[in-house]
Amino acid sequence: MNTDELYMRRCLQLARCGRQNAKPNPMVGAVIVASPTSNPLPLTSRIIGEGYHARCGEGHAEVNAFASVKAEYEPLLKEATMYMSLEPCSHYGKTPPCADLIIKKKVKRVVVGCIDEFAEVQGRGIKKLQDAGIDVTVGVLEEECRELNRRFFTFHRLHRPYIILKWAQTANGFIDDNGKPISISSPFTQMLSHKLRAEEDAILVGRVTEEREHPQLTVRHWVGPSPKRLVIDRQHPLNLESLYHHNIQSLIVEGGRKTLDSFLAQGLWDEIRVETNTTLTVSGGTRAPHLPATVRVVSSQRYDDNLIIRYT
Repeated sequence: MNTDELYMRRCLQLARCGRQNAKPNPMVGAVIVASPTSNPLPLTSRIIGEGYHARCGEGHAEVNAFASVKAEYEPLLKEATMYMSLEPCSHYGKTPPCADLIIKKKVKRVVVGCIDEFAEVQGRGIKKLQDAGIDVTVGVLEEECRELNRRFFTFHRLHRPYIILKWAQTANGFIDDNGKPISISSPFTQMLSHKLRAEEDAILVGRVTEEREHPQLTVRHWVGPSPKRLVIDRQHPLNLESLYHHNIQSLIVEGGRKTLDSFLAQGLWDEIRVETNTTLTVSGGTRAPHLPATVRVVSSQRYDDNLIIRYT
C-alpha cells in the first residue's frame, strides 16, 4: 500500500461515519496531510486535519477538515496534500463550493478517490482546481470509493433507486414450508437484516406476502429509522419515476417469489442478498428464485448455520 492509498483508506473510514445522516448527499471523507519536508511533527502524526460530511445541509467533508486544523499548523497548508474520497463540489447548493475553499487555502496537491457523477459536478470541481494550478491526482482506490456511494451514483445515473433483492432460503432451496411462513434466519442474522433496513430508504413486498404474513418491515432489532413501507400488486404497480422524485435512493425488495421474479425478469436490480440456513430443510413449498447467470459474488459470510452471500 502506497502513501496515497493509506490516506485514502482513512478518507473512506471517515466517510462511513455519515452513513445515516448525510443522505441524500453522498458520504465523503477528507484528510489533510502535511508535507514531510515542512512537517515539524513526528512522522507518525502527519495528519493535520480531517473531517467528513456528517449531515445534509451542514458543512461538507472538506470544510470540516479545514476547520479541524489548529492555528499553528495553518502555515503548512500551502505545502500540504488534501485527500478526499469524492471530487469536491464546484457549485452553490446549501453550502458554497468546496473547490473554491481548497483554492483559497492554497493547498499544494489534491488526491481524489473518484469523480462525482452528480450533474452539477461531473469533473468541474477537478478542473477548477487544476485551472488554479493545484496538482490533482484522480482515481486512488477508485473502485472502493465508488462502491461506498453506489446508491447515490445509481440514483443520479439511472434516475431510480439502488435496488437490493433479498430473500432467505432453506438448505434445499425453499423460501417457505409448503406455503406457510417459516423462520429461516437466526436471531443474529435477523438483527443484520434490520441493520440493512436502517441503512436503506424503502422496503417493498408484494400483495400475497402482505396478506399472508403481515410483515412489519420495521427496524426493531437495530437502531435507526425504519424504511418507507411499500406494497405492490397489479392495481398498484411500482413507479420508479415516482420513487426518484421522492428522493428515495435505495430500495429493498423482500417480496415473495413472484415479486422477486418480476424484478429479475426486467433486470431491475443492482444487488442480491441471499441467506441460506444450511441445516434447515422442508419437504416442499415455494422454490427460491433462480439467480441470473451473470451474477458475481461480492461477499460470503457465515454466522453459525446461516450463510449470507451478496451478489452484484
